[in-house]
Amino acid sequence: MDGLFEVVVFLAIATVGAALARKLGLLAPIVLVVAGLVLSFVPGFPHVRLDPDLVLVGILPPLLYVAALETSVPAFRHNLRPILWLAIGLVIFTAVAVGFVLHALLPAVPFAICLALGAVLAPPDAVAATAVARRIGLPRRVVTILEGESLLNDATALVLFRVAALAAVGSAVGPGEVSLEVLRSAGGGVLVGALGAVVFGFVHRRITDPLLDNALSLIIPFAVVFVAEEIHASGVVAVVVTGLALGHRLPVLMSAASRLQVGAVWRLVRFLLEGLVFLLVGLQLPDVLQDLDEPMGRLVGVTAAVIGTLFLARFAWLFPLTYLTRLVPGVRRRGGERKPVKYPLVIGWAGMRGVVTLAGALALPFTVSGGEEYPRALFIWLAFAVIVVTLVGQGATLPAVARWLKLPPDDPVQDALSAAGVQQQASRAARDRLNELADSAPGPVVERLRRVVEERTNLAWEQLGGTERETPSQAYGRLRQEMIDAEREVFRLARDSGRIPEEVLVRAYRDLDLEESLLRRESER
Repeated sequence: MDGLFEVVVFLAIATVGAALARKLGLLAPIVLVVAGLVLSFVPGFPHVRLDPDLVLVGILPPLLYVAALETSVPAFRHNLRPILWLAIGLVIFTAVAVGFVLHALLPAVPFAICLALGAVLAPPDAVAATAVARRIGLPRRVVTILEGESLLNDATALVLFRVAALAAVGSAVGPGEVSLEVLRSAGGGVLVGALGAVVFGFVHRRITDPLLDNALSLIIPFAVVFVAEEIHASGVVAVVVTGLALGHRLPVLMSAASRLQVGAVWRLVRFLLEGLVFLLVGLQLPDVLQDLDEPMGRLVGVTAAVIGTLFLARFAWLFPLTYLTRLVPGVRRRGGERKPVKYPLVIGWAGMRGVVTLAGALALPFTVSGGEEYPRALFIWLAFAVIVVTLVGQGATLPAVARWLKLPPDDPVQDALSAAGVQQQASRAARDRLNELADSAPGPVVERLRRVVEERTNLAWEQLGGTERETPSQAYGRLRQEMIDAEREVFRLARDSGRIPEEVLVRAYRDLDLEESLLRRESER
């Protein structure tokens, strides 16, 4: 019961913290990390020691899976080159840079274990990157690159961490062993992910009950990770591959009712897990400080050096990647027009670290080759300090940086024009199908359906107009909302007076709720 009570308390705090963040116009991850830091010093507050396996197998997979489900595969493919350069090249470059700096400051500590810490510090957090980028409204291509980087960089970091940790404890690690580890981890992850997409896509296609579709969707990331870990492949890669493949095919794998429910369920799961993750990070401070006995001057100097290296390494990699690679003719042809310097600046500033970094640090070996000890507590502190400084510092200032750089937003007129053009094609297809089947239904029904098609087309083209006055569709939504409220009140009074049973009220409210949801969606366009 105590464990269940603590979970409920943490979820309640995460919910209140997210609500407070929205009220204050702040980013929820920052508010929750700060709340965790404060609560960690409150006497009697529940103490939780973060388990690396819980993070890497229990929390990270569902968050990566839902992020992959919502990622546009065409956009991901179009930006694959910068995504891979960041998710693979930048992680390795950053890990090596941190390893060399840390080894130079602590020459008695073997380079291999310094590189292992560099590997866990290198990848920006998947949760923080997407939460912050979407919240502040960065351009769509920037968000796609950040999301793609965060989906894949953990796999690179974990492979490098395993190799470096093995070398640190005295195992012989040569080019052959490294190649085998990469092949088994990345290649095995891709194979498991592809197999998961085929198997679960087959099952989804044959399920007609939305509740079963929801249950299966919640099981998929864990099933894929367990299979991948069993063969020592990358569970991160497996989950991302499965999520991308199923998300791209979701319109043909699930019914409309299943898609609506799955979307709602995953929004709730992501909201709760993200809140819980950032709160737990802040609550780890007492454990991080417990075994830390470094002199203050050394502690501050090493911490500043590592954080500065992480910050500079990201920019040192991004600018050559953005501009020097364009000297290659093939890259220049595929890359389109030259991007202003503001793009790599904002991508470079969005290097927030998160819970995976702390989980990796907690998984560091206790001793190195020959049973020798090293300042493990200092390494864990460095991971924690990097998370807090990058998340609170860069995360809090990223909106201001984006405003200062004046990044051009996505053109809403172009979006509306594209949507209206496709909607017109869709309406034409709908009318053609209706004309084919018109003889099988009464004339008034056919005419009513023709009006529905016409209204949907008009609604799409109305988005191209200005916002100075109310459009016909907006007027319709406003008046229909008042009508729905009146209908709800009649049904409620009828239930209270005993004229209808509860079941009738529930069915009526469900239909009215669905219609209101559609009205709200159209009004938000």
